[in-house]
Amino acid sequence: EEKLKNSRAANEVEGYGHDLIVSERQVLDWTTRLFLRVCPENERNLNLWPENPHNFRDILHAYSPNVKQMMDLLFKAMAKSLDLDKNSFSGQFGDNPVMQVRFNFYPHSDRSGVTVLLQDEEVEGLQIVKDGAWITVPLIPRALVVNLGNQMQIMSNRIFNSPVHKAVTNTDKPRISVAMSNEAEVDKEIGPVEALIDD
Repeated sequence: EEKLKNSRAANEVEGYGHDLIVSERQVLDWTTRLFLRVCPENERNLNLWPENPHNFRDILHAYSPNVKQMMDLLFKAMAKSLDLDKNSFSGQFGDNPVMQVRFNFYPHSDRSGVTVLLQDEEVEGLQIVKDGAWITVPLIPRALVVNLGNQMQIMSNRIFNSPVHKAVTNTDKPRISVAMSNEAEVDKEIGPVEALIDD
């Protein structure tokens, strides 16, 4: 009953339910998730934010700006590591970048500039491809996993790559993770930073 109060509308992305079907050729995986926009703050759809547990909204409201601040520092550090202007990456996201959060209950993949993942503290499941093989990302309680997305791969002209990853299920216990990702404004065009393009 609580989940149904926050259900995704038929043609909307936000809310609780299955992923939106956007193409007849789309691979249809079984998925259940809660997907919410957290930034810009004035675009939050609070009617889709659960009221149970009672502190859900307060925790997400406090967590979001801290993750955003960490992402901003990460973008500046990545630019500095390439001897670029500190805003070379973050500047491409615009004045009101989009930040969304997914509470995942299923195997998934993502698209973003950066995704910050708070893993389940007890159940492993996240895997990445390394040297052609799937390896499991180790669990470190209360640690954040930073996954670079396709937008960062484009902006860095493939110096930073978006890893292929998946989540696997556990036959004994459910796995829950919280992924917060940021993307450029909807009408913002991104591209490789000019200093990273050569002839």
